[in-house]
Amino acid sequence: MFENDAYRLELAANGRSLDFSSLLSLSLLSAVDRVDGVDETLSVSPPELRDGTIVVERRSTLWERAWLELRCLETCVEVHTCVRGRGAITDVRLLGGRSLIPGAPLGRVLSGTRLKALFTPNPENGVAPFRAVGEGAVIGVAGDGEPGRGHWLFTPAPLYLAFGDGEWIDLALAALVAELRFVELALETAANGFSLKLDYDGQTPAEGEFRAPALLITPNVPEPYAGLRRHRGDLIARRFAPEPAPRSTPAWWEQPIFCGWGAQCHVAETTGGLARDHATQERYDEFLARLEEHGLVPGTIVLDDKWQATYGGNEADTQKWPDLKGWITARHAHGQHVLLWWKAWDPEGLDPELCVRNPDGDPVALDPSNPAARDELRRIIGRMLSPDGLGADGLKVDFTARTPSGRALSHHGGGAWGIALLHELLSIVYTAAKEAKPDALVITHTPHPSFVDVTDMIRLNDMTSGEVVPQMTFRADVVRAACPELPIDTDDWRVPDKRAWRAFLDVKADIGVPSLYYASHLDATGEELDADDYAALRRVWQEWTERAA
Repeated sequence: MFENDAYRLELAANGRSLDFSSLLSLSLLSAVDRVDGVDETLSVSPPELRDGTIVVERRSTLWERAWLELRCLETCVEVHTCVRGRGAITDVRLLGGRSLIPGAPLGRVLSGTRLKALFTPNPENGVAPFRAVGEGAVIGVAGDGEPGRGHWLFTPAPLYLAFGDGEWIDLALAALVAELRFVELALETAANGFSLKLDYDGQTPAEGEFRAPALLITPNVPEPYAGLRRHRGDLIARRFAPEPAPRSTPAWWEQPIFCGWGAQCHVAETTGGLARDHATQERYDEFLARLEEHGLVPGTIVLDDKWQATYGGNEADTQKWPDLKGWITARHAHGQHVLLWWKAWDPEGLDPELCVRNPDGDPVALDPSNPAARDELRRIIGRMLSPDGLGADGLKVDFTARTPSGRALSHHGGGAWGIALLHELLSIVYTAAKEAKPDALVITHTPHPSFVDVTDMIRLNDMTSGEVVPQMTFRADVVRAACPELPIDTDDWRVPDKRAWRAFLDVKADIGVPSLYYASHLDATGEELDADDYAALRRVWQEWTERAA
């Protein structure tokens, strides 16, 4: 059907799939399910060439019209999955669907590949980024540490996957961030087959024509990180992400960071209670005094979970911080800056009318699609950062993996959901932070190229099981490939033991801004930091400071 110097497309004998350079067998079926039923295919017409685009029509049990468009570009194929009709969309499956075609296999139909290895840029608990294709992958904005949900560390990572076996071919989604109205992209696999599923949760109405994000299939990829760098270029070329450009950043952003979470956890391990109970002025004074005794004065201090009285309202807890504004002012006088930990989405302390709610009426998340909620969020961020408020210097944004997900949830509406809704939330926060304090530092763990406009620095996030240095180096490589203009916060929690902590410390200056989560002991093992450990910290901080200068 089509061939150039990069790839070859050939219609299979059954007329329902395309061979892609003997690497992939691409199903010409797809499925766009609605809340009122599943999308099944009654027939597939032979591909036709229309104005330079290969069009594959299929008859759907749900939609007035359903079709694929394949655009054969110089180096890749662009696949558009399209339907026409009306209804609320639940799941969208690309490169696979359900067959009711007479004389053909019935039920689920997948694409296939002979390639054995899979690369995903999304860190997952206990799973390596390079793995067997059959293990699948999930990339999105929902997850946590519960079984089967451990894909929360980057939310979102680039919507990119690569198959390889000595040679690599990658699949990536490309669309405006406002059109990424699904919670997650899942690579679903079975035997040698696969398809891609986008979970829209029934929160996206189709009113006439609906097009899923374009799927770019690119062969001849030298290796996945090169593919990720090219993927950023693909998004730039389509105006879905900005061109990387050097940013004018305050020098203090590059100073070593102390975050008290690991130290809080150690106190909880030794004295009881929850770690969040120990986010107090007394404890942070102890942590910082201990570091200063050993010649360590962090340029940036992060007050972690839970300095605030309520997660949603973000008022200072005066039982823990009798005078937080005064404390921050004193740290400024000491040449230091203070970031406040901000828990995304949490509705605690907010009017339920400002929230996404479940069928019982219980608030489950702040609703950024609600104009009143947006106004309240702006006031909250302003109160945290403005000179008339607490006067903090920025935000450590966490829990973006709590993005609302659920078909029965109700919200104000407006079209945004999933990844797009998270971007909307962070856009409000980022803009309000800069209005309150122009040099405010906003740290997130969102290394998708279309999120570079709502963050200043990418945090590598918590460590999971396995060797620390390889997993954190992998995450940093993803950030550098997808968002090269953004500095990296190396993170520091939760190291399994001192050996691993020292090994990671030794490479931090090669990765990004050194971040320290401990003041006297590690929380996982209770090991105490000794004179040699503090000397190593001083050496790494000095090395980083000299490089940053």
